[in-house]
Amino acid sequence: MSVAPPALEVVTGAVVFTDIVGFTEYNALCGDAEALELLATQERIVTAALPGGARIVKELGDGLLLWFPGACDALETTLALQERFEAVSTDTGIPLWVRIGVHWGQPSRRRDDIVGHDVNVASRIVHIAGPGEVIASESLLHALEHPLPEIDFSELGPVVMKGLPDAVRLYRATRTW
Repeated sequence: MSVAPPALEVVTGAVVFTDIVGFTEYNALCGDAEALELLATQERIVTAALPGGARIVKELGDGLLLWFPGACDALETTLALQERFEAVSTDTGIPLWVRIGVHWGQPSRRRDDIVGHDVNVASRIVHIAGPGEVIASESLLHALEHPLPEIDFSELGPVVMKGLPDAVRLYRATRTW
């Protein structure tokens, strides 16, 4: 007997991926206990920073898949996360170097998960980011609910990414203060 797929529910919002840069090497050099503590530190920081309605969808190795119902919350939170990750790295010496990719779209909800093309796009964007960077798609910028004058957007241009039929216009987001 086959199991019927769950009913398709499309949701609109920001899909965010985090990825700890250098995690595999850190794990090899420092061992599993230290690596697990690094993952726990990332999760604690992210959980504390999430605004209402946002959530951790799932853990993916050394990264997280996050969901935000609002574009401004997604962008402001991811920049705040980078600031917090940097502060923790400086204070503790733990290399919590995280890259973040943010995309706005309409993925499908599958139980507690989200899937679909827009999730795939966000998963490609995160790998364009360097340590400490937030890279956002043009669709996220178009979805911003209000101006964010304290954030600067540097265009990276249309970027061709593996598996995507069309280039995606990307921007590096940074605080202006």
